[in-house]
Amino acid sequence: MAIPRTDSNPIIPTFSDAPDGGTAAWLVAAGGSSIFFCCLGFGNSFGSLAEYYLTHQLHAETPDRVAWIGSLSAFLSFAAGMVGGPLFDRFGAWVIRPAAVAYVFGMMMLSLCDKYWQVMLVQGVLMGIAMGFLQVPAFAAASQYFDKKRGAAFGIVVSGSSIGGVIIPIALSKMLNSSSLGFGWSIRIIGFLIMPFLGFACLTIKARLPSRTTDFWIPSAFKDVKFVLVIVSLFLMFFGMFTPLFFIPTYAVSRGMNATLAGYLLAIINAASTFGRVIPGVLADRYGQLNVFAFGGMATGITIFCLNSATTNAGLIVYCVIFGFVSGTIISGASAAFSICIADPRDVGTYMGMGMALSAIGGLIGPPVNGAFLNKYGGFLQVSMFSGTVCLFGGLIVLVTKTRTSQGVLGRV
Repeated sequence: MAIPRTDSNPIIPTFSDAPDGGTAAWLVAAGGSSIFFCCLGFGNSFGSLAEYYLTHQLHAETPDRVAWIGSLSAFLSFAAGMVGGPLFDRFGAWVIRPAAVAYVFGMMMLSLCDKYWQVMLVQGVLMGIAMGFLQVPAFAAASQYFDKKRGAAFGIVVSGSSIGGVIIPIALSKMLNSSSLGFGWSIRIIGFLIMPFLGFACLTIKARLPSRTTDFWIPSAFKDVKFVLVIVSLFLMFFGMFTPLFFIPTYAVSRGMNATLAGYLLAIINAASTFGRVIPGVLADRYGQLNVFAFGGMATGITIFCLNSATTNAGLIVYCVIFGFVSGTIISGASAAFSICIADPRDVGTYMGMGMALSAIGGLIGPPVNGAFLNKYGGFLQVSMFSGTVCLFGGLIVLVTKTRTSQGVLGRV
């Protein structure tokens, strides 16, 4: 029988090894992938919506104010995990079901919005919080079923966002720019699309380990230097990496690309990131989670530096393929990096929730800051230089994190 653990009783109970496969384990991974298809897949479509907002119902708003909608939603989708993660550790997968209902409700309400405050409240706040209660528990559940193959499993879970990020931007771009459906029905159709995926996730995601009954949060986690450094590195990566996701359609239109084709660029990024999430996840299990995470951050930063050099349609498409692949490593890599800081597997949701919540502040601040750069300078050179530097520095912080491990900087960790 497992021995209860408290802050004054640090005894870590032992459980059976994670199965690292089998029907139940892969169904959990598939359910997690379905959640990311609906949540981060839609979030990755914000560039298409931002371009539409700026030319339609929110045409009187500046780019940085519109960017706040997407950045707040992205922030809350991880920050709400600070509550969603511990709730999963305590109550299991039940936390996912009301969150799924709230998310679909938010999508339907978004279809009725035509004012800035309405879009901010629904897409920025309600849907952002619901995503946090869905995504972090999905990661935590997969972590309980996989150990040696955890990187690959996380890659599969997050790849759902890439597939959603292919289908949803193309569908939205087509419906918004090349049909008579209008904004309302375009959003409602996406709402109907995600319903069966969320239903599947509610049926398949289950906790493997017994619930914990210790403190809701674990403040002692912040005494671990590795954990703090991973948070700092992901904060910096989030600060920079959302720039192309939010602004690439606007940048492409400024370079003369057709608005419909510009909307497809996000689908290209997400198609490439499917491979960038699965392949590095498999490699992380062999060569080390921190090694792959560091590579993702540094490569993404270097790629963002080159944004302003893509000036033709062909150049922009190639750029999106490269950016999609290298940036795809970051979220799944960060989740695997957080997992190496956890001693008790029952704490995985709490650790990921706390770590993601603090890191997500970078995603909250980054896009509006870059929107302000765009507003002031009228071009993307300053935006790309600033975001690329911040993201690159985040990758270097991961290398510093390796000095706190027993394997050292050159180790496979």
